[in-house]
Amino acid sequence: MSGTGTAATALTDAQKVDVRRFCGYPAFGSGADGNAGWRFYQAYGALEYRMANLSVSEVAVAANMLVTLNGFENSLEGSVGDLDTDAAGPWTRNKDEVKDRAGLMSMWSRRLCAFFGVPPGPAMIVSGLQLIM
Repeated sequence: MSGTGTAATALTDAQKVDVRRFCGYPAFGSGADGNAGWRFYQAYGALEYRMANLSVSEVAVAANMLVTLNGFENSLEGSVGDLDTDAAGPWTRNKDEVKDRAGLMSMWSRRLCAFFGVPPGPAMIVSGLQLIM
């Protein structure tokens, strides 16, 4: 949303970078001419097309999802610094905190992929066989 109270009509470049990151797709690059190999994948092309052609309402939904994902990313970074504390007074840390936070972030990233109608990108594939068609 813009500062004037009206809805933004397009994602900003920074928001597009975040969408690519959170969906697991590589950086677009500066001055890319369309001939880079990874840009020929159908899902990546669909993501770029959809980011460039969102309705005003869709931009608002995507922007809100990015706020949530950035919050998860920031809280995940903050929880990593607490790994050295096992107990403080009656409080005992959740030993799965980082894993739990990463799981929530992954769930929301997959929701963002679903919103854009693309499969999770290569960076979100954890293991196993990957076929590119």
